[in-house]
Amino acid sequence: MIEYENLGESNKKFFSEYLAAFQYTLNSGWYILGNNVKNFEIDFAAYHYSKHCIGVNSGLDALILGLRAFDFPPGSEIIVPSNTYIATILAIVHCGHKPVLVEPDIRTYNIDPARIEEKITTNTQGIMIVHLYGKPCEMDKIMEIKKKHNLVLIEDCAQSHGAKFNDVLTGTFGELAAFSFYPTKNLGALGDGGAVLTNDPKLAQTTRRLRNYGSDVKYYNEIVGYNSRLQEFQAGFLSVKLKHLDEITAHKRKLAAIYDSELSGKFIKPVTDYKHFDVFHIYNIRHPERDRLKKYLLENEIKTEIHYPEPPHKQKAMEGIISGESFPISEELHRTTLSLPISFGHTEKDIYRIVEVLNKF
Repeated sequence: MIEYENLGESNKKFFSEYLAAFQYTLNSGWYILGNNVKNFEIDFAAYHYSKHCIGVNSGLDALILGLRAFDFPPGSEIIVPSNTYIATILAIVHCGHKPVLVEPDIRTYNIDPARIEEKITTNTQGIMIVHLYGKPCEMDKIMEIKKKHNLVLIEDCAQSHGAKFNDVLTGTFGELAAFSFYPTKNLGALGDGGAVLTNDPKLAQTTRRLRNYGSDVKYYNEIVGYNSRLQEFQAGFLSVKLKHLDEITAHKRKLAAIYDSELSGKFIKPVTDYKHFDVFHIYNIRHPERDRLKKYLLENEIKTEIHYPEPPHKQKAMEGIISGESFPISEELHRTTLSLPISFGHTEKDIYRIVEVLNKF
């Protein structure tokens, strides 16, 4: 059986370094906001040529705390893609704001810049873009809109560690970016974790306060905060993996190239071009008979995933929050999408086998 993802296999190469990092942390006796978190924050910021990184408990918390740091008026409108994972929208709702959904470009699955301006009102404060599946958004066009309308830009980089648009890293275009280190990410921890990245010292200070009960100094609380701190053990593991991130990216891009060149034209494959350096957190194909295709692959001992089976506006949790609008492009993507195995633990032989089976469908 070819698993969709085997985290033990994907992390096997790093086990000895993980064990050393674990032993160091265990012996240190310092398990909350210690040297591991500090060193990872410095290194992750440096990787992005950015000034500030704030480690938090999860990718969702990174979005929530990052958005709260702006202190927008309650009920502000935040533009967001209609086909994103629901966490992006949940962050907006948790902060007391209104998500305004914009359809994606059906070729790239990222927010369609041509559709953004029609959704901008006097109440719009920001655009929260998502570099879905590890493909950067069309940042040149988005930056023009941001500047024209004087909007804040927040990047959801949960799936785009190391991705680039015109050779510029995602997470460095807007005022602030949020990252997830969920175990399946290209830069994944061995548990939950997240980070906020910014060049703005005020946003950085506010986010640091928010993650730690609203406090700069223990027992003295400046603002109403949370308990959302990246764990010392996870920061140690992430520091190990960050050193290998470019290697992980290169491996996944090599596997994606096999899919690109060998898969039959009866499948809709990811579009690629010179402007986009995709990191393929997910390798997505589309087919009108997606469910039958998924079943066929499983019968041939190949596991797949669906990212995502239901669009946000059709989720029960969004009743009364998102209503009265139609999002046909999003619905089409969610109905036809299928994610193929493409992890650091997969081999080229695995991918050629998957291609062989797929082309016989």
